[in-house]
Amino acid sequence: MNTYTTVPSGEQVVQELPWRWKVQGRIFMIGGLGFMFDAWDVTLNGILIPLLSTHWQLAAGEVAWVGTSNLIGMAIGAFVWGTIADTIGRKKAFTATLLIFSLFTVLGAFSPDFIWFCVFRFMAGFGLGGCIPVDYALVGEFTPRKQRGRVLTAMDGWWPVGAALCGFVSAGLVAAFADWRLTMLVMVLPALLVFWVRRSVPESPLFLIRKGRREEAAKVIDDLVLATGAEPRAYSLPDPQAAPRLSAGSAWQQLRRVWLFNWKITTAAWALFFSILLVYYLALTWMPRILIGAGFEEYKAFVTTASMAAVGLLGVVVAALLVERVGRKWILAITGPLSALTLVIVAFVVDIPTAAVFWLLVFGFVVQIAIPVLYAYVSELYPTELRGTGFGWASTFSRLGAGFGPLVFASYFWPEFGLATSFALAGGLVLLAVLWMAFLSPETRQRRLE
Repeated sequence: MNTYTTVPSGEQVVQELPWRWKVQGRIFMIGGLGFMFDAWDVTLNGILIPLLSTHWQLAAGEVAWVGTSNLIGMAIGAFVWGTIADTIGRKKAFTATLLIFSLFTVLGAFSPDFIWFCVFRFMAGFGLGGCIPVDYALVGEFTPRKQRGRVLTAMDGWWPVGAALCGFVSAGLVAAFADWRLTMLVMVLPALLVFWVRRSVPESPLFLIRKGRREEAAKVIDDLVLATGAEPRAYSLPDPQAAPRLSAGSAWQQLRRVWLFNWKITTAAWALFFSILLVYYLALTWMPRILIGAGFEEYKAFVTTASMAAVGLLGVVVAALLVERVGRKWILAITGPLSALTLVIVAFVVDIPTAAVFWLLVFGFVVQIAIPVLYAYVSELYPTELRGTGFGWASTFSRLGAGFGPLVFASYFWPEFGLATSFALAGGLVLLAVLWMAFLSPETRQRRLE
């Protein structure tokens, strides 16, 4: 039942629906699988670095481009696809990003040389960078307000699953066949997820409402009410609005709007994304190489890195349990700096295998409390019309740091200052970011999306 003259609004109806696994849970599963394959593909960078160092006889500064090209592609993709998603819709954008990163990862397996390999990794990253912000916008806008923080936090539980599967499967493939190309061919699987998306995911009703597509929005809302078993009630929808044209100018205009919306909030979002993900990607990209250099066998280095990712699933569970009770800001203020500190400890004990493995597991646990809360927090800081773009631009800034960070780390900081100091400098950036957040950014716990 619908009308365009009475309250509550259609957005309120969607956000107050009861949670049903067959409805919102199905969208959570689809988005989560996409996120899992994102993690798998990104984790490949750390696996491929020692393998390609041998295959193409590359120095540390050269092989660092494996991760850098991929993460720069992610940086560009994050803001491009965030804007595209705010223009053409979450469903179409999500489908396209899945196809792009799957296709170019598989093509990377057939690279004739290292330059072509980096080109393909860049293009795969372009798709990956869009998948994450679009994924969160899609899932978040279907999730009821009371469960939103917990669900968005639980989304990141798919990341350690994907990262761990990448490590374990890659270790097995390399040990059995001694061929790095097989580790990339596995990524044909995300393309199959597209068929499920097209059949099972409607367009976000919040997106349709903002675009003035009232009839489509009303149908989606009515279907959601029926599917969840909620009591039908009247709701209002806004008048139609002209949809903006997608162009380079519109992307920069969206960036301007993100900063004009609230520069303090945007600074907090960018700083948190940049610093926390820099620490994470330094570990994910270089840990196999660091462990091999410390005397670990190749197989054990891959399995240890996979275990570091796997234990992160426990961190996500803890984050999901605490995020609505403690709040986003307190969790980030504690776990962000603590994750960097554990990496510094790893650097001091890396020559002691048992101690190194223990502290890497601690790192994997702590950082995966921080990251899902970070994603949930930033996605809630912006109104619907800026959510994909705001999250996407923050992600872009972080990918630039995560892309060039490992390159500068390998070619300058690590050889010049050593592991411990390099990780400590990254931790200092995290500390500055959480201090800014503490004083100048709001708490979003149980706040209604606008």
